[in-house]
Amino acid sequence: MSLDEALLDLQRLTVRLRRDCPWDREQTAATIVPHTVEEAYEVADAALSGSDDALLGELGDLLFQVYFLALLLEERGHGDLEAVARAVHAKLVQRHPHVFGDAEARTAGAVRGNWERIKREEEGREGVFHHVPENLPALLHARKVQRRAAAVGFEYPDVAGAVGDLEDELRELKAELGDDPAPETPPDPRQAAELGDLLFAAVNVARRLNADPELELRRATERFVSRVESAERLASADGRHWAELPLDEQDRYFDRAKDAQ
Repeated sequence: MSLDEALLDLQRLTVRLRRDCPWDREQTAATIVPHTVEEAYEVADAALSGSDDALLGELGDLLFQVYFLALLLEERGHGDLEAVARAVHAKLVQRHPHVFGDAEARTAGAVRGNWERIKREEEGREGVFHHVPENLPALLHARKVQRRAAAVGFEYPDVAGAVGDLEDELRELKAELGDDPAPETPPDPRQAAELGDLLFAAVNVARRLNADPELELRRATERFVSRVESAERLASADGRHWAELPLDEQDRYFDRAKDAQ
């Protein structure tokens, strides 16, 4: 089967599901988008896992989301899958003048600079943060905002400056700390604000290190889960119950698990 045949078969399948499946018939863009976001995260997870088989499957799920949303556009008379493909083709040609035109961009940074400049001109932005999606996950929203600010030169000149800002924000948070709050009570507004500033500064460091803050936080969480579970197994092998151990002994098992990874 050729690529054209495979893509056409998927289009036909999408149309049939929309027509014949009760669940698919009821869907709107608003109800489908949460699934689209979920599939995008599953693609990211598969890519990071290193499993090509997993990535192949998850890309198919995400591709179906594109087909389905394009079909909804067609039903409303505002385009179709062909229009979607032609629009993104034209956009990519327009935003890569160093490939399809006479512009020069010898580094990835220069490519991003050209991209942001062309995008600003196309969208006719009236401000630095025009059209920043507000429904992005908070870490990615912060990175997007920082990229927009950087595009007009408002950023630290190097990673050291961003790290220095992170250290300053940590000091400011420490200055606001007092007694531990009671569980399930509202946070102190000043402490919460300083924590927000600290997180924002951490995202800026991640951006300057070319690291995705969302993915790196997920990786860190997965490492923590893996190490705690391993520490629990180590304790169990010694005939001890992890949850009943004092903190210093839990820490020792945790360090052993960490060293073993």
